[in-house]
Amino acid sequence: MVRAIFPGSFDPLTLGHYSVVKRALSFVDEVIIAIGVNESKRPFFDTEARKRIIEETFKNEPRVKVATYDCLTVDFAKQVDATIILRGIRAVADFEYEKTVADANRQISGIDTILLFTEPQHSFISSTVVRDILRYGKDPKDMLPPGIDLKAILEIKNEHKDLIC
Repeated sequence: MVRAIFPGSFDPLTLGHYSVVKRALSFVDEVIIAIGVNESKRPFFDTEARKRIIEETFKNEPRVKVATYDCLTVDFAKQVDATIILRGIRAVADFEYEKTVADANRQISGIDTILLFTEPQHSFISSTVVRDILRYGKDPKDMLPPGIDLKAILEIKNEHKDLIC
C-alpha cells in the first residue's frame, strides 16, 4: 500500500487543497490529510473545527483520512507508515521553499516528497485569501471544495469561538 501524508494547516481547506488530494488518489492508495499544530500561529479555525470540515468534505472517500500532529512532519509520516509527503505548489516562490524542505526531509528520514502543481484556475486561491474574505463577511464558496457550506463553516467557527482568535 502506498500511503501519502498531505501536511498543512488547512485553515481552512481550499479548492486547491481538495484538487491536490483528489489528483493524488490516482497514484497513491491512501492520503492522510495531516493538520499540523503550530503554537506560533493563531488560526482562524481551531484544530478540531478544521478536522471536522475536512472529514465532512471527504466523507464519501474512504481512502482519505484526517489526523492532527505536533511533531516533525517526517516523524509523523513514519508513525503512520507513509512513504510519501505530498505538497501543492501555487507559484515559483512555493517551489523554492518546498524543495528546501523536501531535501531536508529526505536527508533526515529518507522519505520523498511529491510536489503537485496547482491547477491554473486555482493558483490564486490560498487559505489566507479565504480567511480574509470570511473575515469581512463575503462568501468564498467558489474557493472552497464542493459541498462545503459557508453557513456551516461559520457555525463551526462560532461553536468554538472561545478557542479561536
